[in-house]
Amino acid sequence: MTDARIIDRRYSHYDGPRLGPRHAMRSVYIQTLRRVLGLHRPARWKVLPILSAVMAYLPAVAFIGIVALLPRRVHALVPRPEAYYGFVSAAIALFVLFVAPEALCPDRRSRVLSLYLASPLTRTTYLVAKILAVATVLLLVTLGPPLLFLVGLVLESAGPHGVTGFGREVWRIGASGVVLAGVYAAASAAFASLTDRRAVASGASLLVLIGSGAVTAILHFALGAPEWVLLFGFNPLSGVSAPFELVQRIHGLPGFVPGLDTAALVAACAAATWAGLLVCWARYRSIQVTR
Repeated sequence: MTDARIIDRRYSHYDGPRLGPRHAMRSVYIQTLRRVLGLHRPARWKVLPILSAVMAYLPAVAFIGIVALLPRRVHALVPRPEAYYGFVSAAIALFVLFVAPEALCPDRRSRVLSLYLASPLTRTTYLVAKILAVATVLLLVTLGPPLLFLVGLVLESAGPHGVTGFGREVWRIGASGVVLAGVYAAASAAFASLTDRRAVASGASLLVLIGSGAVTAILHFALGAPEWVLLFGFNPLSGVSAPFELVQRIHGLPGFVPGLDTAALVAACAAATWAGLLVCWARYRSIQVTR
């Protein structure tokens, strides 16, 4: 005789709070941000995010220091806020090659996508949360540094004058940041959806985006093709690309290719964004997942 007992606990229904799809999307969004930024991960996963942030924000800090510490005659060497995007193009390229593959590929490669879809998430809401996280990270380099630079100039009385001028610059910087983040987040997500290997997704993004800029530049500047072929160039490291050309127009500048119509640039960027999102959505709709 012993004191051992067999107790049949059975399975019971969950009767706790049910937070629903919004909470699930928010959880995936926050978890993705932490993953791509290297938070709560070993040090090697923090190298690329830190390097990208330094590349994006260091020029702004340096220019603000020049305005604050050096004589006024040196201020002419400091670019205007609308010219700052050339200094963050490398950081944008680095994030494009790294962020979306890190956000999307591991879930399929480790076969945990079915666990996400066993929650209140659907394929569409899962993708919305993931792509919003990718776009948020890109906004850190397309929106944050120019805004920091503008605020620094205003504090040193070297920026736009008056509330109207400051508000106009903030709107232009905000619109430019959203355009760049939207186009490149959608493109990067599309490439990442086609493979479960991060290196392959990064390599495909590099080849297509940089290759598109090289091909369109050769066609127009070397072979004399019409200017509209430049609408298909999306190389973030080249100023002659549709998104960066549109940014120039948002700031009221003629751009690098004044002959390009602004409406055509808007249409090209919108089409590229929607095409990337549709490719990603169609790919996830066709993935076979055992729930």
